[in-house]
Amino acid sequence: MKKRIQFSLVYRDMWQSSGKFQPRKDQLERVAPAIIDMGCFDRVETNGGAFEQVNLLAGENPNAAVRAFCKPFNQVGIKTHMLDRGLNALRMYPVPDDVRELQYKVKHAQGVDIPRIFCGLNDTRNIIPSIKWAKAAGMTPQATLCITTSPVHTVEYYSAIADEVIAAGAEEICLKDMAGIGQPAMLGALTKAIKTKHPDIIIQYHGHSGPGLSMASILEVCNNGADVIDTAIEPLSWGKVHPDIISVQSMLKNEGFEVKDINMSAYMQARTLTQEFIDDWLGYFINPGNKHMSSLLLGCGLPGGMMGSMMADLAGMHRTINAIRAKKGLPEYNTDEMLVKLFNEVEYVWPRVGYPPLVTPFSQYVKNIALMNLLTIEQGKGRFVMMDDAMWGMILGKSGKIPGEIDPELKELAAKQGREFTDADPHTLIPNALDDFRKEMDENGWDYGPDDEELYELGMHPEQYRDFKSGIAKKRMLADLQKAKDARMGAKISPEELAAFKHAKADALVAPVKGQVYYQFSGEGECAPCIEPYIGAEYKEGDNFCYIQATWGEIVPIPAAIGGRLVEIAAKQGAKVQKGQTLAWIERPKD
Repeated sequence: MKKRIQFSLVYRDMWQSSGKFQPRKDQLERVAPAIIDMGCFDRVETNGGAFEQVNLLAGENPNAAVRAFCKPFNQVGIKTHMLDRGLNALRMYPVPDDVRELQYKVKHAQGVDIPRIFCGLNDTRNIIPSIKWAKAAGMTPQATLCITTSPVHTVEYYSAIADEVIAAGAEEICLKDMAGIGQPAMLGALTKAIKTKHPDIIIQYHGHSGPGLSMASILEVCNNGADVIDTAIEPLSWGKVHPDIISVQSMLKNEGFEVKDINMSAYMQARTLTQEFIDDWLGYFINPGNKHMSSLLLGCGLPGGMMGSMMADLAGMHRTINAIRAKKGLPEYNTDEMLVKLFNEVEYVWPRVGYPPLVTPFSQYVKNIALMNLLTIEQGKGRFVMMDDAMWGMILGKSGKIPGEIDPELKELAAKQGREFTDADPHTLIPNALDDFRKEMDENGWDYGPDDEELYELGMHPEQYRDFKSGIAKKRMLADLQKAKDARMGAKISPEELAAFKHAKADALVAPVKGQVYYQFSGEGECAPCIEPYIGAEYKEGDNFCYIQATWGEIVPIPAAIGGRLVEIAAKQGAKVQKGQTLAWIERPKD
């Protein structure tokens, strides 16, 4: 019999790769015993990027959720792990060193054993400080190689990075195939190269199933020395997510590996509970397209974890572009045509920005550049016209060293705009901030929480934490839920939910995030992109008023509350706004 292979359940990533939100604390507590009773998992991913932030957005305390979810696994010896974005920690933009260092102390105290530390650019300067802080806090640092397929990303390239992070103290290596486009033969060769030189290092493979290569990749890495494989369970396995544990276990068992059996009764219980959470509320924020695999992903390389947000962004841009085409007398694009155009544009942009591995936040930056290009091309303005500081920051080297070469066109554009390239160590560009956050906590009379976890949460997600504490986040989530329910024919809304939704609406529309305003409105029955709306314009409940491109690149739609008549505009097209700043005033419709 071949070596023993362990399995990890990436329960957090299952949800992130499917939709917007994560299960509530009480739901996580309910499903944990069933996961344990399955008997096949040695590890479970309990939190990380896009877990704590979206819990805050839903009005839930993520610290309580992490402690509650980790506890039952800690008690039975199942190791817990989290996703850590290195320089960006648990968010989409850089984090000060003192906040990053505090993270490991907090997460260890909350019951997390292993941080999976990655840099989307594979810049070791963004990984090594976290390795040292994690070890000092008593955690097991797992350094990550973000896998992609390009002329730059060879076995030799990745092996050299593995040597460097292992020398810095990494005890494990993760091959993070975030888009599932890693070629199986290359992944097998890379696994063998690392194991040959570092036989005691644990290698964990994480591969999304989107383009269909992941099962072949799992077999290759296991046959070349991998130790742990990330898997999912129904109803969220496959699609843009991860292979199902049943299929992976069966394949490896047939190949002669030692693998644990699956308690199918417990599997069905976990499956049923997960479906219950979907039916309860989470399913309203899951794009059905994320249940489908697509070979088109092989060309553009976009990761499974961002497909939900990408489809939402594409929908808004689709309407805008079709409005432009209609005015020109051109045929409109259908959804499939628009999706292919986006994928093709990502393929065009990616090599020109230096082949950054398409993982958070760089996948969002590249996707957003491509989206904006589609709009500006349709407008006759050409490419690379609408790029914010976050997108430029990636290109200029402010987030780390780009693995490839930046296209001369972009270098010339940067010079023309007075932008400078840098090779500075990214984390040295960010001043420490905990003292300011302590002052804010003290002024508000907020408790620091056990092990300073509430201080950490404010430092990591300041905008979302403030909205959580004020109650705005919960109200906004209820508004989003109402909108999603209304989109489904026959959805029934309780009087309590409706009352909460209406209570959340105000006459002033405010910016939920800091960023730049872009408009797309209805005027006389059609969209007029990038032209401000007119006073007196009418909005129906559920209409979008505008979009804000956040400083970290995400495009955030701003709903027009419960609708009504526009009476004043406070933020013009292209305006840079702060979080909480008023965008416009809408007079409520008469009863």
